[in-house]
Amino acid sequence: MKLFRNALTIDVEDWYHVCGYEPGHAVPESRWRICDAVERILLLLDEYKVQATFFVLGSVAARQPDVVKRIAAGGHEVASHGWSHSLIHELTPEQFRDELARTEAVIKEQAGYLPAGFRAPQWSVSDRTPWVHDILAERGYCYDSSLSPLPFIGDRRGSRVPYRIRAAAGTLFEFPPLVTPTWFGNMPTGGGWGFRFFPPALIEFSVRQLNASGQPAVLYLHPRDVDPDGPRLRLPPLKRFAAYGTRNDALPRVRRLLDRFRFTTLKELAADVLLHSDPVV
Repeated sequence: MKLFRNALTIDVEDWYHVCGYEPGHAVPESRWRICDAVERILLLLDEYKVQATFFVLGSVAARQPDVVKRIAAGGHEVASHGWSHSLIHELTPEQFRDELARTEAVIKEQAGYLPAGFRAPQWSVSDRTPWVHDILAERGYCYDSSLSPLPFIGDRRGSRVPYRIRAAAGTLFEFPPLVTPTWFGNMPTGGGWGFRFFPPALIEFSVRQLNASGQPAVLYLHPRDVDPDGPRLRLPPLKRFAAYGTRNDALPRVRRLLDRFRFTTLKELAADVLLHSDPVV
């Protein structure tokens, strides 16, 4: 029985939003893929009557207002992915506040409410950005999902389960993405290229292990993960694989998970009594 609640999250950005490699010029509207890809995800969620969390890039929402309106109309949570898809450590605290404010204004106009959660592009909240959680709490956010327990893009020693962070203006929940621990380190089974590359049975095993320990699993997708025929930037081989992975369509794997597990939004998980005993750090 699907009793334990997990979270499926979607980073709403287009195929060319790759940190450090975005085109320096505007991509013409004829090459935008975001609307169709998001619609494919929404139709599957509608079929299963599952609500998910969509971390929306403010610049995309401003340019494609129907995307956020469609997400909100389906009862899904609209959260913030920032405005410019910049790495957070490349922003000053003032620039970060400005990005949050601009994205909040667009989401409020299109969805009818302010976002409760934030996710940084490329999991770029770290010791290099000690001010992030203070600013998020100051602006009324109740959770963050920007700290990954993976090497290179996060802290491989970081927590694999949700926890509370005490900030100057209040307390936030932190929701790290699903990873699979191994003797040589954590594997990125919860999203991106790893979600399409590793065997579905391994991903499902990892979700069950977390649930058995009383913790939710947080999985994530990008619209490009369900658009195998979409365009790709010319990138160095390793960066290309990290950004795009294989050409597999991720939706069949999402369907398997929807068949086997129960999902809700991160905002709902943050309010869930299952988290009441998590430590504050």
